[in-house]
Amino acid sequence: MFVKNFQQLSERAVSQNCAWLCKAALLAYNSALECMEPAKLLRSFLSLDNKILKVGESHIDIGAGKVYVVGAGKASGAMAGALEDLLGDRITAGCVNIPHETECSTRITMLNHAGHPVPDESGVEGCRRILELADAAEAEDLVICLISGGGSSLLPLPVHGISLADKQKVTSLLLKSGASISEINVVRKHLSGSKGGRLARRIYPARLLNLILSDVIGDPLDVIASGPTVPDTSTFADAAAVLRCYGLWDDVPETVKTLLTDGAAGLVEETPKPGDVSFAGVFNRVVGNNHLALVAASNSLAAAGFKVDVVNEPWQGDACQLGQNLAVRAIAAADSAAPVAVLMGGEATVQVAGHGRGGRNQQAALAAVRELAGHANLLVALLATDGIDGPTDACGAIVDGTTLARAQKLAMTPETFLQNNDSYSFFKALGDLVHTGYTGSNVNDIYMILSAGSSDR
Repeated sequence: MFVKNFQQLSERAVSQNCAWLCKAALLAYNSALECMEPAKLLRSFLSLDNKILKVGESHIDIGAGKVYVVGAGKASGAMAGALEDLLGDRITAGCVNIPHETECSTRITMLNHAGHPVPDESGVEGCRRILELADAAEAEDLVICLISGGGSSLLPLPVHGISLADKQKVTSLLLKSGASISEINVVRKHLSGSKGGRLARRIYPARLLNLILSDVIGDPLDVIASGPTVPDTSTFADAAAVLRCYGLWDDVPETVKTLLTDGAAGLVEETPKPGDVSFAGVFNRVVGNNHLALVAASNSLAAAGFKVDVVNEPWQGDACQLGQNLAVRAIAAADSAAPVAVLMGGEATVQVAGHGRGGRNQQAALAAVRELAGHANLLVALLATDGIDGPTDACGAIVDGTTLARAQKLAMTPETFLQNNDSYSFFKALGDLVHTGYTGSNVNDIYMILSAGSSDR
């Protein structure tokens, strides 16, 4: 069981219906996480027959060349371990950047712990080691790149007069701005010597196999981990436009403004674009994503007796609007006589104006509290598959029809905590936070609406 406080959450002093719904939601979330375990995914996706590496329906002849392993992300360490179990001493060398909190082990591939979501010097050193391996690879060699969510901050290599401190400031500003991950990564690519296809350029002419665990809705390869090994369609001008759109242009360091301005004027080489020779020998394979996690959660809820509806339009946008959207959907589901579950994936954004503590899922959950008040047969859960929701130790929170009443007994009002971006304190006081710690995976967030129907449990 990934959820560390499963028992406490299940035994909270709430209605019988809410307790049953809570258990069902947490078990479904656990099923999704089990399905997305990186080692399990790679074992089911890869096999080796003599010198032929089977990747799904494709085949790659390793031949007599060397095999290098590189990559970055929250799941990349576990992926590296699974790859070593398969290839063993066929791997010549490797280096993968993973978050400091990650616990996993490998025998050949170096696991370099680095900063996330704000990059640090350890990430820079690991990135330099990765580029050394990329430069060493020759035409007959195979480089396997393990990419997963979090790779953007874990592959920092400041360029063109940009310092690590400059990148840290820009990253912090963007994370609080409400910008989408796609917009944030447009900026990151153009401040980096490794992202936006530049790692692939260093690997060429060696062959390159990308194994990708997607944390971006729709699996856009140039956005996941800022696309270090795929063509980039964005430009320096696009990066500057993002900073201006969110009112950050005047706040970022002068070195950043100079680089983006010079790049837009054609004075700095752009990131590699589609058609660049660097991508001639690249194979891309997505081994896991949010959709597969939702299918696993759906199967768990169906087995528990729910009629399940999976929404095919993932959420991308403001967290408070997400919470209100889920509340409306939940109240509509409450009219059903039989138990109903509605599942949706996505990743919300938060524009931080207050001084509290929280994350996108907790903020969205807090925005749903008042609308759900009094509905004893409803529960909404918003949970991150990487186990971390914002700069907190929770993966998200649960809300039910009793949440507002329990908060009022503690003299707490949702609006006060929303304005201060202090959702963590609100749900911590109620015991409604969900804790897993780092899961070692990352395929966006899972949102669940559960209705017990008209019958008491």
